[in-house]
Amino acid sequence: MLTNTKIHFAKDGVEALQYLFGFEDEDSTLINRPHMIILDLYMPRLDGLEFLRKIREHPDAKNIPIVVLTASEKRTDWVDSHSLGIDCYIRKSVDFNQFVKATGWALSGAIEEKTFYGHQY
Repeated sequence: MLTNTKIHFAKDGVEALQYLFGFEDEDSTLINRPHMIILDLYMPRLDGLEFLRKIREHPDAKNIPIVVLTASEKRTDWVDSHSLGIDCYIRKSVDFNQFVKATGWALSGAIEEKTFYGHQY
């Protein structure tokens, strides 16, 4: 369990990059390294998949556990997210206990298989 945990909320993908790197340029040094990123795929200004691409390409940020939490039922979103190296994919209709369990797995690195709650693909 994490103690003294802080949660930072970004209203869109650009703000999330600014939090991580100090400004929108993902080529800069990582200034904030979160324990985990909970990512919505449908963010304004910079969508979640593009945000994922930028994070996974950065040498200091590429290993941050990322849990996608989305309302999307599109198979392409699931496939694209996994191809970009997410740790877990959760549909927003998930039970809270399942969410807590999945994020705990992502933090511990104990996910053996990528999980999609709500549907099997």
